[in-house]
Amino acid sequence: MERWKAVILDTLVMTAGFGTLSMMGVAKPDIISHFGISAEAYDLQHIAYVFGLFVAFLLGHTKLYEGSFKRSVAIALSFAAIPQALIPYMPNWYGVVFLRFIQGFVVSLVPLFSTQIANFFVAERPFAKGIILSGIFWGGVFGSMSAKYAVQALGWKGAFLMTTLIMYAVLLLWWLIVSDFEIIHKEEGTAKVSVWKFKFTWLLGFTFFPALWVIFTIIGFSASLGYQMGWGKDQVATLSTSLNISKALWSIGMGYVGYLLSRKNPSARGLFKAIVQVMIASYAIAFIGLLIYSKAILAGNYTLTLASVVLIGALQGTGPAFWTSAPATYPKSIYPRASFALGLISNSANTVAPSITEILARQSDALALGELALMPLIGILTLLAVSRMKMPVEELGHGA
Repeated sequence: MERWKAVILDTLVMTAGFGTLSMMGVAKPDIISHFGISAEAYDLQHIAYVFGLFVAFLLGHTKLYEGSFKRSVAIALSFAAIPQALIPYMPNWYGVVFLRFIQGFVVSLVPLFSTQIANFFVAERPFAKGIILSGIFWGGVFGSMSAKYAVQALGWKGAFLMTTLIMYAVLLLWWLIVSDFEIIHKEEGTAKVSVWKFKFTWLLGFTFFPALWVIFTIIGFSASLGYQMGWGKDQVATLSTSLNISKALWSIGMGYVGYLLSRKNPSARGLFKAIVQVMIASYAIAFIGLLIYSKAILAGNYTLTLASVVLIGALQGTGPAFWTSAPATYPKSIYPRASFALGLISNSANTVAPSITEILARQSDALALGELALMPLIGILTLLAVSRMKMPVEELGHGA
């Protein structure tokens, strides 16, 4: 019970850390007015944030996240909280852009919690991770809803400060209840082995790349297309909220499926087979959803477009499985670093996907939609390829 209590508290930390960041979008008119910037200049902060999500995974290869697990989580959350408090008082816009880059480092929570649940569970890892990852999307849903009222009641500056307090209040609750442990990278035995030397690392990291490509592109792209179709702001917001709820539910649901498959054979190879099966199933469902979505949005059919996001959300079903792959496939001495390496490879999608999709959309909306629909198929092919490879834990002759 103690372990599952920690999972719920981890989810609250994720919800607070990512939910409060939605304040930036809700307060957009106030921020543009305060800093006297154009809409194009405002978009720089989002580019910086997304790039920060990518760079965050480099931190796992430094000593920043060694030692106390609790301290590491506090550092990761502070990357979101401290800039959140400073943004309203920055003297110029480019200072805000830099702080948004730093806020992207909050995604370090994902591999840190992966290390924690690897110590808690074996077969239950995908289910636990699915619950924790759903916090990102619950944060998006509840954060955007509450932010509107917070800005109205406190002004945008007061709302930013309030969200900082919320993050630290949740962190304090988490800190008082969750047990600590040491994240140790011993410089002996397999710990000397670089995770980058394995072809397996590169291919496994790429299995999640197509999912993130679509996840980080489709909300903004849908909004752009929706406004072109003449849909109202509420309709576009409903589309975004529905997609976030769908991703949260698929994250939990496919995590549970991963648990059911994992418990049949909790060996390293058995766990990895379950991971591959869950990711392939998620990609297949999302592919069907993206085909329906493409047809619906090109026809301007809002009802069918809204229905299709229920299936597209299955892309996030790949997340719980992917984020439990390092403990299953790498020796214990190196899997914390492997989690950060896999995150770095997969999150490289964040830095290029929206721009490439936008370039294709200038040629044709159908071309851009076709590119998005192709991604799940690339994911499936990559998973089939990596499933035939020897895992590092097998190469090095160590148990998971």
